[in-house]
Amino acid sequence: MRLFFSALLLAIAGPLAAQEAVSPPEAPPAAAPIAAPAPIAPLVWTDTAARETLAEVQASAKEGLNPANYAPAALEAALQSGDEAAIAAAAEASWMALAKDYAAGHTPVASRLGWKSPPPRSDPEFLRAKLAEALAAGDVGATLRGLLPTDYRYRALRTALPNTTDKAMRARIRANMDRWRWMPRQLGERHLFANIPGFTVDLVDAGIPVARHKIIVGAKKTPTPQFSAVATAITINPPWMLPKSIVDESVGALIRRSPSAARARGYRWVSTADGYQVTQLPGHRNSLGTLKIEMPNEWAIFFHDTPAKQLFNSQNLALSHGCMRTQGILGLALRLLEDQPEWTAARIDAVAATNETTQVPLTVQIPVHIAYLTLVPAKGGTLTEYPDVYGRDAAVIAAL
Repeated sequence: MRLFFSALLLAIAGPLAAQEAVSPPEAPPAAAPIAAPAPIAPLVWTDTAARETLAEVQASAKEGLNPANYAPAALEAALQSGDEAAIAAAAEASWMALAKDYAAGHTPVASRLGWKSPPPRSDPEFLRAKLAEALAAGDVGATLRGLLPTDYRYRALRTALPNTTDKAMRARIRANMDRWRWMPRQLGERHLFANIPGFTVDLVDAGIPVARHKIIVGAKKTPTPQFSAVATAITINPPWMLPKSIVDESVGALIRRSPSAARARGYRWVSTADGYQVTQLPGHRNSLGTLKIEMPNEWAIFFHDTPAKQLFNSQNLALSHGCMRTQGILGLALRLLEDQPEWTAARIDAVAATNETTQVPLTVQIPVHIAYLTLVPAKGGTLTEYPDVYGRDAAVIAAL
């Protein structure tokens, strides 16, 4: 028996020993060590540049901001100490914090309710590069001020701020100044500027509003978002692809209750797993009317005509599901098509009468900005107040 087990062990050990004799596979070459990021070179601050930064911090109150947010006490203490390293650290911290708020606003993104566009660039790498250039050129103050909006409406608010003693009005001025800091610095030589609380869209040319149209904006439960886009075309007789929210709210029930009535209103639909996908054909009952200004965006928001023109007589024009019904949109379309004189009002009307969809691309695409401003300058330097239709001032005021 012992011989049997000995033979068995030898039989097993033999192959194992043979396996162990095989050379193991070569280990993969060691990965090259990841190079550590190069240390950020310290910026060279002069006493003059640091004091200029302190003066800019103290002057930030003129921009509707709170100087205490930019550590003036720490910078003052560093300057008094004479310690060059302490001065450089404190001055850079104050400059960078103020630059960020000048460039893109102080209000946290979470408090910018309904504001969808990304803020102007204000990342640390960008601002530090600006600071390095400013220190080299000896103009840290001018560089800071160069980050602020230059639009005449922002300047008018800044002018009004020191002349306003009412606490609530001052708070609203500061909130609207910060909203301007959220916006692109270059709006475009020619652009459309819609203001939700004002229920208006302006065509602006070389900084001057050349046309104003009343608009119906989203209701409080279906607010119009604020963002920037580009107008690309005019569509005559646009079909309407209904948002699911509207199908769920009303049109879906009509389809189920009376398909013939739904078809008479121009609705066409296909069934889907979660309801209906509905389109309304062009025609006199189409909710978009006869004209639409195309401005591609992820929220499917645009300017359009409406068959319910009597609604423009309402005092409160926050009535829509988000898109902007535009009074006199034919006149606005003709202005956007000025460089295509063959598109006259008569030709547009003739195409509209066919109920056939026709799209006219704009030769020059035009920027569009949708804003939420509850204070806007009027002629003579006064401010026009608009109702805070979506209740969005409070969050900005609290953040400031």
